[in-house]
Amino acid sequence: MSWFVVLVAPIPLLVAVSLVNWLRSMLQNYAAARTIGVPIRVIPFSPFNPLWSLVDRKVAFLLRRLPYFRESSLARYSWRGWDIEDRWQSHYEMGDVYVLVTPQYNMLQINDPEATTSLFKRAADFPRPVWVNDVLGVFGSNISCAEGQSWKTQRRVATRCFNDANNEIVWSETLSLSHDMLRYWSSKPSVKSSADDIRTLTLNVLSRAGFGKSFKFQGRDEMPTTEIGSLSYRESLGIILENCIVILALGPKTLASLSRYWLPSKLRVVNEAVVSFQAHMTAMYEEQKRSFAAGEKNSDNNLMTLLVRASQEAASEQSGGLTESEIYGNMFTFNFAGHDTTAHSSTFALYYLAANPEVQDWISEEIQRVLGDRQPHEMDYRADYPRFKRCLSVLYETLRLYTVVTAIKWTGDRATTLTVGNRTLNLPPKTIILPSYGSMHTDPRYWGDDSLEWRPSRWIRPGSKVEADNKLEPGDEEIDMNRRGVFLGWSEGTRDCPGKKFSQVEFVALMVGLFWQWRVDPVKEHPDESMEAARQRVLDLIRGDSGWVLLLQMLHPERAPLVWRKI
Repeated sequence: MSWFVVLVAPIPLLVAVSLVNWLRSMLQNYAAARTIGVPIRVIPFSPFNPLWSLVDRKVAFLLRRLPYFRESSLARYSWRGWDIEDRWQSHYEMGDVYVLVTPQYNMLQINDPEATTSLFKRAADFPRPVWVNDVLGVFGSNISCAEGQSWKTQRRVATRCFNDANNEIVWSETLSLSHDMLRYWSSKPSVKSSADDIRTLTLNVLSRAGFGKSFKFQGRDEMPTTEIGSLSYRESLGIILENCIVILALGPKTLASLSRYWLPSKLRVVNEAVVSFQAHMTAMYEEQKRSFAAGEKNSDNNLMTLLVRASQEAASEQSGGLTESEIYGNMFTFNFAGHDTTAHSSTFALYYLAANPEVQDWISEEIQRVLGDRQPHEMDYRADYPRFKRCLSVLYETLRLYTVVTAIKWTGDRATTLTVGNRTLNLPPKTIILPSYGSMHTDPRYWGDDSLEWRPSRWIRPGSKVEADNKLEPGDEEIDMNRRGVFLGWSEGTRDCPGKKFSQVEFVALMVGLFWQWRVDPVKEHPDESMEAARQRVLDLIRGDSGWVLLLQMLHPERAPLVWRKI
């Protein structure tokens, strides 16, 4: 009994101390928010609180069923993904800038293109809060979590890796794999595994473009069961990417320590994948180092080869190369960022296309025009890729409505100012600043009355070309980027996404491979359901069942099976 008392007695004290600290933080942050002079909403839990993030959607869902709490700030703003549902409504109620007060940080929400452009231009005044991405440093420092001179060195080296030589690999590999994936899908009466299969495809593309390892596509029910034993590079990477939350939460060292005693079989496989992935990276790193030292020419333009060589060249030029740990850290980040972002955005796009057959016909028209009498594998990446404007517009429009990664800025340790509209705001230190993607990407002021509709053609305008006699004649269509600052699909400024074109090339190749000769439809739930109703059901699933896990994604795409037909 005495031990029970010893263990239980401090609990009320700990609860009291926690409540006092919470109240003090809330009052301090509220006082700081009032000095900004913009509308305020108070929420008791921070989205950066990992424990709250485990239950935020469930709690918000329950509160919204209670009349008193339905319109409360807690039910409206305290869950991840609220802005996708809210869109521009809060900004229309409170103006282009308002602040959410939480016990951890104040979060300034901005829906103003000029202010957003200024935010990204003034990198010194508004740094990226890299601590948000500290968990991505599990294999070493990288461009996602480094700061200062270390980040500049890593960014300079990493940027040299994302080039057209690597994009050619992405292009050809995606075309080949999409052909295999389509063959698998078309062999089935219906497909529930579209999202999983797209993740497999993007993983295989990364395996080839990232590490020079090529793998055939296998559908979900063709995959062998993963068991403890010798794991290939691709198997290791796949397991790591599927279990990122566990690995990022525990860290590889903790996971390894626990594995010496007892772990469930699934976590033992995860630990082995981490160890195996590290070993594969080490082996490839040492191989590339020896090749560079021997003066051998670059035989392959995969990211690992390019990263090691770019680092070695930078070191020899005395401009600073990367350490072994930094190379591992960046390769993991490239894979983490390049895999899930492309997989989720491609899944959104596929389901939107299934609900919009006229858009399938529209992009197919472009594909047929560019291809002519050739097969997809006969295309030349450098000459043909730039002509697929409609296919690229599908990606832009999808990211406009569902941006899978959003940028975060803050004021750091010092106060600064930001002009929003005709007002100059004084921002206290440690103020998080969030461009309101959900609002800015759909605000009718910038996108028209149909701003919530998925319409890729809004990105296309007629092109022109200069003939020999200097006359302008109709030419290939062009992408219309609309007003600057209202679309932030890959972030902006010095810390924008270095793999932007990598993802665009992969997506366009996927569209070409899938919709050259095929069409996709939703499966009817019952014989009496019309195809129009089935397509509307898919749109309702996208809008009502998308949310944040690590990134924004469709949560249950398997609830709307798809079927493919040849035209």
